[in-house]
Amino acid sequence: MANAPDIPALMTLLAKALVDAPDEVSAEAFDEVGQIVVELQVAENEVGKIIGRQGRMARSLRTILGAAGSKTGKRYQLEIVE
Repeated sequence: MANAPDIPALMTLLAKALVDAPDEVSAEAFDEVGQIVVELQVAENEVGKIIGRQGRMARSLRTILGAAGSKTGKRYQLEIVE
């Protein structure tokens, strides 16, 4: 697909806007059976900011991934790692 979205770049952009140390944010996508796993890596002390209160921020990021997936016909899963 010529206009395929760069999902790891999207997650990196969003996460950099949320944390205090944007230089330590990166994302990679891995193909697994039936889905694409996006690993979002942030500094150890920034994980709480990405997860948010009661997981609201993480849920929002996963909602964005779901919307991108419905547009491209793929299923994405977000994993937040330190």
